[in-house]
Amino acid sequence: MHKKALLIAFFIVSCNLLAQQQNLLSGKYPVEELQRILIPHDQWKPFPRLNERSEWEKADPKIMEAYVKAAESELNYDWPTIPATLSLLYVRSGNRSQYEAVSFKKRRVLGTMILAEIAENKGRFIDPIINGIWSICEESWWGVPAHLPTGKDYSGLMDVTEPFVDLFAAETGTFLAWADYFLGDKFDAVSPQIRKRIYNEVNNRLMQPLMNKYHGWMGKTAGGRAPNNWNPWICSNWLNFMLLLERDDAKRAEMTAKVLKVLDEFLNPYPQDGGCDEGPGYWGAAGASLYDNIAFLNLASKGAFQYVYNDERFKNMGRYIYRAQISETYFLNFADAAPRPGMDGEMIYRYGKDIRDQDMMNFGASYRRPASGSVGFQYFRKLFSLFIQDEYQKTLQKFPLPKDVWLPDLQVICARDKQGETAGFYLAAKGGNNDESHNHNDIGNFVVFYDGQPLLIDVGSGKYTARTFSPKRYEIWFNCSDYHNLPTVNGETQKPGVSFKATNVTYHPGKSPSFSLDIAKAYPPEAAINSWKRTVTLNRDKNVTLKDVADLQTANSVTQHFMTCYPAEILKPGELTIHYETKEGNAMDFIITYNPKQMEAEVEKIKLETEEDQGVLGNWGDRIHRVNFKVITPKKKDNYTFVIRKK
Repeated sequence: MHKKALLIAFFIVSCNLLAQQQNLLSGKYPVEELQRILIPHDQWKPFPRLNERSEWEKADPKIMEAYVKAAESELNYDWPTIPATLSLLYVRSGNRSQYEAVSFKKRRVLGTMILAEIAENKGRFIDPIINGIWSICEESWWGVPAHLPTGKDYSGLMDVTEPFVDLFAAETGTFLAWADYFLGDKFDAVSPQIRKRIYNEVNNRLMQPLMNKYHGWMGKTAGGRAPNNWNPWICSNWLNFMLLLERDDAKRAEMTAKVLKVLDEFLNPYPQDGGCDEGPGYWGAAGASLYDNIAFLNLASKGAFQYVYNDERFKNMGRYIYRAQISETYFLNFADAAPRPGMDGEMIYRYGKDIRDQDMMNFGASYRRPASGSVGFQYFRKLFSLFIQDEYQKTLQKFPLPKDVWLPDLQVICARDKQGETAGFYLAAKGGNNDESHNHNDIGNFVVFYDGQPLLIDVGSGKYTARTFSPKRYEIWFNCSDYHNLPTVNGETQKPGVSFKATNVTYHPGKSPSFSLDIAKAYPPEAAINSWKRTVTLNRDKNVTLKDVADLQTANSVTQHFMTCYPAEILKPGELTIHYETKEGNAMDFIITYNPKQMEAEVEKIKLETEEDQGVLGNWGDRIHRVNFKVITPKKKDNYTFVIRKK
């Protein structure tokens, strides 16, 4: 009985620990405690007030000068209205970029002018700032048409009687809140209506809907998919405008409590390995946005959320960004992620410092850039950056470039020839399922780089249009498996959905790391696949091999596809030559060997003609080629071997 009692006690303690871990944020402080630990509104000073000039002298002067120069160029900016027809353009033609260009620029100009006025404190930007605030407050919709509900009830225009919060509505609230915080006294000297309107608009459009209406990004989808980057990204802005503008400390505590519960909906299902299924291009709005929330909460509470920095999963979420790096320019871009995403070096440095990861700090420092005066979304990061430049500029610039990365929850392998170097081969491959956030049908896909430059690629996403996040998503070619490094079997390609997934996933580390999985369940029953075991191996300093072992119910047709961003041709049977180009622009050929008695190869250049293709052009140029290895006599049981090597 004594042993049984101990086991029961151990089980209860384990369950409690798991529950705490599963509610890392909302499980720490009840709302009454939050009201105690949050610094009262009238005492809170996250950054120096405008009149504290000695404190502002500690801000980096070069960055401040750049903001002034950028704002001067916009002094005569004519704050545009946004006509209904610009919003309607999204439902009429699928174009979302024209509306966003106008809306986003207004916010960028406002943000730049706020910082320029802080730098100068002479008042010459105040009237343009007031014009910007008034213009934005008169917009019918702070979000973008692409985020409006579909159907006849909206048809491309906002229902102003039913406000809800998307990414860019939340971002707008942040710009207005910091304008109020820094420049409120100057606004009052002009008219008390300016700050009153800021609060009323933010309260009615954002704070009230967030507290009283469930938004889909707050929790799992109807199909059970965990929240994506929208969740922490919006929450980070929610904290900004709510803590800055709401003067009622009881309401601030209530709203903070809800933010923490919403954030736990994002964090609870997040994999322990920290892998971001949206890819490095979205990490800056996903894991990094979660960090933004914690950093801001610590500012608002004298460090009451420092404990989060000790959580191993939270640390892994940060480390993911350098684990997914291929070279200085390229990152692993499975799904919709960009192959060459921008890196916010200062934010990454701060994240690394807070979790005490020197590799991450060095990685962030490696993206130091001259002060440009540009601002964008996640505006509050600029404020943090102003006061860390002394230490940031002195930090060693060094890319970690780990030799081996295995993310078992995400089912992604990354391996390179040499630790800490881009020289030689780099291999990455993935398993997972076809209902991941920003999903492409790509189970079993792999990429190969050499000396940090692409060889076999994941094309990634193109320009977003109305089709991108609609039921027509998989009519877009680069979202489909036959435009990835994958087979088409009996005329069938992979299908979207959580049930279309990898099975029997294994990783074998060592001198020649390999990754194996069965991709059969990623295909529909019509493909007639019993099993399809795929194994990719990095034979260090030598080559990359792909071996597929297929077991089919019927064997009518099999075609293997490979994607590259270089011209390719068959110069002799059994060898496909890819005319690779080094970083310096020098020619270098690579060979993919195959069995010419088993397969015949053809090369096609992909035509980039649609609006969506413009994004592909921006990422890769007009040079995407697909190589199709068609099996001459398909068999029910067969294997296919490819070797990728330098000529």
